[in-house]
Amino acid sequence: MSTAEELAFDAALADLERRVPTRMLPDLERITALADLMGDPQRSYPSIHITGTNGKTSVARMTTALLSALGVATGTYTSPHLQSIRERLSVAGRPIDEWRFGEVHAELAPLVGLVDADRPDPDDHVTYFELLTAMAYWWFADLPVEVGVFEVGMGGTWDATNLVRGDVAVLTTIDVDHRELGATPAEVAREKVGIIKPGATVVSGQQAADVMRIVRDAAAAAGAGVLVAGEDFDVLERRVAVGGQVVTLRVGDRVVRELVLPLFGAYQATNAAVALAAFAAFHRDGFADLADEVIRDALGAVRTPGRLEVVSRDPTVLLDGAHNPHGARATAAAVEEAFTFRNLVLVAACLQDKDIAGILAPFAEIANHVVVTAAPSARGASAAEMSAAARTTWSGSGVIVEVADDLERALDMATGVAGEGDGVLVTGSLYTVGAARDRYAPLSS
Repeated sequence: MSTAEELAFDAALADLERRVPTRMLPDLERITALADLMGDPQRSYPSIHITGTNGKTSVARMTTALLSALGVATGTYTSPHLQSIRERLSVAGRPIDEWRFGEVHAELAPLVGLVDADRPDPDDHVTYFELLTAMAYWWFADLPVEVGVFEVGMGGTWDATNLVRGDVAVLTTIDVDHRELGATPAEVAREKVGIIKPGATVVSGQQAADVMRIVRDAAAAAGAGVLVAGEDFDVLERRVAVGGQVVTLRVGDRVVRELVLPLFGAYQATNAAVALAAFAAFHRDGFADLADEVIRDALGAVRTPGRLEVVSRDPTVLLDGAHNPHGARATAAAVEEAFTFRNLVLVAACLQDKDIAGILAPFAEIANHVVVTAAPSARGASAAEMSAAARTTWSGSGVIVEVADDLERALDMATGVAGEGDGVLVTGSLYTVGAARDRYAPLSS
């Protein structure tokens, strides 16, 4: 990459960082104005739109793998990233190049300037996420892709991704995460069903009864069909295997047996079923004629960095980005099922606006030693806050809780205390996992 291209990439990053909002902006005014100036490129290709509380990125990756296995040019937009912003924009699983990232940003800069100029309040300018979303819209149309897979950033109705066509709307299991979206799963669901477009097909993961009513009502109002986990698709069988699991999935009348999924945990089998249902909904009648081998090859090659990922041995170090109680429960269950550690050392660092006690609670019975620290983010809970929550969680258990000044020191302490047959689990935030991945699986230059 030339010096000019490096400078363009750095300039793009600097501009994006300046656009991180200081407050929530629950509207689509800026992204709509920008997309209109761009010619609404996001309308030029069909799309699969994914929301929910957990599993969105995994479902996006699996859906992309299935589409790509058929030779369909697939653009995928996910968030947040673990190590590089380039991860968020990819085609067939390959992140956008740095030079092209800088180019796309530069191509949109004049249009972004026009939108900003109409809004004298700097706090009402195009935001970080809105600009990244617009870049995805533009890049995918320019390639062009044949389908876009878009993961919602937060919520649904007011998310910047909600300008896509949304031919298939995917809702993974809905629970409480961001406080801004609601205090109950039902409140959160009312925001997330906003991605359902007229005439779309809705693919819903397992939901609480009150949430499912909201999903069905929203689909009916939009004239959308609905595929529901446990009714229209399901995980029929699963067993733990070396390096992951073997699953049998059903979508409608079709059963695909003995799929090797190189991922751990029942929740990933569920994500695979959701992804296969979304894929089937998109391909409609063509799904029935698709060879099982295509599905096996696609799901067998899926990788989900930072989702119960083994990044080191001796001791075994696992990274998992669980950042809410629902995700933490799934992670704890998966660790118990898939690993036979003598002792488990937990390294935890969460964001301040999360339910820290709720995230730690599922690990209370499986962690034998705990190291807490501050997450490497401006939004991170302090080491003192993490310590207070951890000491309450493990009070009277005999489990030692240690506090580290930073994540690097926490990892040193955890791996230092882990003996033969022990494991280390790093969790609590995707920021935490991303920083740990920089240590164990650094990006190639």
